Amino acid sequence: MAYRPTWQGHLKLSLVSCPVALYTATSAAGDVHFHLINPETKNRIKMITTDPDTGPVERSSLVKGFEVEKGDYILVTDEEIRSVKLESTRTIDIERFVPAADIDRIYWDNPYFLAPDGNMAQEAFNVIRDAMERSGRIALGRVVLSTRERIVALEPRGKGILAYSLRTADEVRNAADIFEAVSDAKPDEAMIAIAEKIIEQKEGPFDPSQFTDRYEEALKALIEAKRKGRKPAAVVEAPDTNVIDLMAALKASISKKAQATGAEPAKTPPSKSKAAPAKSKPAKGKPTPTERKAS
Repeated sequence: MAYRPTWQGHLKLSLVSCPVALYTATSAAGDVHFHLINPETKNRIKMITTDPDTGPVERSSLVKGFEVEKGDYILVTDEEIRSVKLESTRTIDIERFVPAADIDRIYWDNPYFLAPDGNMAQEAFNVIRDAMERSGRIALGRVVLSTRERIVALEPRGKGILAYSLRTADEVRNAADIFEAVSDAKPDEAMIAIAEKIIEQKEGPFDPSQFTDRYEEALKALIEAKRKGRKPAAVVEAPDTNVIDLMAALKASISKKAQATGAEPAKTPPSKSKAAPAKSKPAKGKPTPTERKAS
């Protein structure tokens, strides 16, 4: 299958350049797509471009507009947009090299494959790719995609180069604004130890083929049932996950995994949290430590 490039131009490292093509590295997942249907006629609804004053208009006659004030637009044609050209419109100029660990993962956006465009580009492309690989660093450049200049991170991938568009600082929200309400209280060390055991039990290699879209599979089953005139299966509600006794829930998780594998339940360290001695009984009418936690 021949893929159509998203962008074509040049890759440039100082005075060395070569023609390249940029391809999207992923495809839109999912086969279930819904349309708006009139239930009375079962006809698909058509969206008609309409002017509120004059009525329907041809889409081909429309132009883009930027709103400078409420209801006041600056009109811009496609030809005028194409006339705005930066070097990055047609060239990815590598500006610097940085360690991969220096780029916070929150900035990584969309992946692309970068490949030489034509036989004449092969040698220069391979030189740049191999030099990048030996450096062990990520190359940063810029490229104009969909009327926006984006920073791109480049790294060797097999015989080609993997390119990731990067988000800019103003596109990333301040995490402190979201996490501000999270408690600073230190959790019980015994609980953390049990949680670590649960994590160890769930360790395994990353295999993307094992992860499927179960929601889409359920939608397909729903559609197939309706197509065959069957009543869709009833949805089983997920159990309430509100944990009252966290330590009990953690220990139960360890036991559940042990039962599934036939292994001995992992020994858990004693809790260091302050609690009444096992043999002592609380005074009548006085809440137990567990009850106080629950409240």
